[in-house]
Amino acid sequence: MITTYTTEFRRYRTLIDGALAQLSDAAINVAPMEGGNSVAMLLAHLAGNLRSRFTDFLTTDGEKTWRDRDGEFASTEYDRTTIEAESRAGWDVLEAALDSLTDGDLEREVMIRGVALTADEALARSLAHVAYHTGQIVLLAQMQVGEDWKSLSIPRGGSHAYNANPTLEKGPSGT
Repeated sequence: MITTYTTEFRRYRTLIDGALAQLSDAAINVAPMEGGNSVAMLLAHLAGNLRSRFTDFLTTDGEKTWRDRDGEFASTEYDRTTIEAESRAGWDVLEAALDSLTDGDLEREVMIRGVALTADEALARSLAHVAYHTGQIVLLAQMQVGEDWKSLSIPRGGSHAYNANPTLEKGPSGT
């Protein structure tokens, strides 16, 4: 089961990376409306969430006292290098935690904001959270890129060809 979680998290990371690669440096900070989130803000939020949740995943509360969740949504002009490094750091913490887990750990109790969950529940919850924000990031990026957008999945009109060779069903690395 840990392998499944790892594959699915990797799938979303690949989508985020593909969306980010299509954005100009300026576009990463564009929010669609007053009070809305930019791609950079969402990357900062995911990085903070992943670092907090998965640092000492099995032994400490997933909402760390050092995390500044509200600050993750502050209207800040990020430069690409900084936000990409911050994003990588969050993903690296997640991947290290996943690499350290076994399927036997899934029934262990973890805490998030003082609430007990099984590790399995916490992973499922985190995966859903990442998927939710990945969709937002992809949509914001597509809105910025417009007609030059390159599909990150099955392009329109390409279902028949894809179904003949479904290469993405096992995740980005085919595992």
